[in-house]
Amino acid sequence: MKKLILASKSPRRRELLTSLGLDFDVKIADTDETLPNGISPDEAVKLISARKASAVAKAYPDAIVIGADTLVYLPDEGTILGKPRDRVDAERMLRSMSGKSHSVYTGVTVISGAQTLTEAECTDVIFADLSEDEISDYVSTGECDDKAGAYGIQGLGGVFITKISGDYFNVMGMPKALTYRLLRRVGVDALKENKPE
Repeated sequence: MKKLILASKSPRRRELLTSLGLDFDVKIADTDETLPNGISPDEAVKLISARKASAVAKAYPDAIVIGADTLVYLPDEGTILGKPRDRVDAERMLRSMSGKSHSVYTGVTVISGAQTLTEAECTDVIFADLSEDEISDYVSTGECDDKAGAYGIQGLGGVFITKISGDYFNVMGMPKALTYRLLRRVGVDALKENKPE
């Protein structure tokens, strides 16, 4: 099997890919994450995930490279939320999601030689009404700092969630089912790789 590379510094994505029982390396390239005006959230995450994967694939053309990108979309406002700039920005994001539904989009790109596969997953999440104290206390934990939408479902941020519709792992930053399907299409089958010899 070709070498597998994850083009992401996210510890959640490393954890999720490890849970598929696959051996992989991690390589990160500087990538332009600016978005064109008016782009839809699903196209946005596909674009950035493809940029991340392509940047690493250029340096490792014989490998299979996985790129991913996650954002939060507020349908009521038509607003895309990425990672917070600072703690004040994190508080603003959490206020904007309090008591409402939002959508988490993750784009996954797999590159193997001349083949590039890119798809997006969407999961709808509903937050409880949050008090100012809850927002302030959560932000002060630091858990929000590097996460799209300023929360982590797998950590303390999970206490805010009253309902989820879709792939839980997508909200963590890498939909396992979608990643598995894309990898199978380039010849990497996690189920077969984990069979005892």
